[in-house]
Amino acid sequence: MTSCNNNKCDKNECAPASETVAVTKPDAPEGIVKAIEYYMEGGQQASSEVAKPAFAETATMSWYENGKLQSVPIQTLFDGFDSWKPTETSYEIINCEVAEDVAMVAINSQFGEAKYTDMFTLVKDGDDWKIVSKVYHTK
Repeated sequence: MTSCNNNKCDKNECAPASETVAVTKPDAPEGIVKAIEYYMEGGQQASSEVAKPAFAETATMSWYENGKLQSVPIQTLFDGFDSWKPTETSYEIINCEVAEDVAMVAINSQFGEAKYTDMFTLVKDGDDWKIVSKVYHTK
């Protein structure tokens, strides 16, 4: 479960994305957890359509590979999800910082056998939180 206190998330194991992750305190940023779950569920179902509600249309994805910084539109992630087969997923929120209508969240995630540290920048858009940037490290 993920719980938050004063907008700083505690380090707790999260249930696999195929299960509901419960937020245990009323001040928890439920919209942020919802965005992360759309992302994870998109990977689990191998579906960009499931993941898209988590992201702003102009979102980007970045990583370091073969000595070079890579930065691409989020469509690259969506294309990847659509080329996968459904897989088991899990994640753990390891850090969550919220300042009014912006947030930075770090998670450890697993898609099948692949393990990552993902870091997201989110912005509140009306009542929803949208990921505007995803950076990751492959473990």
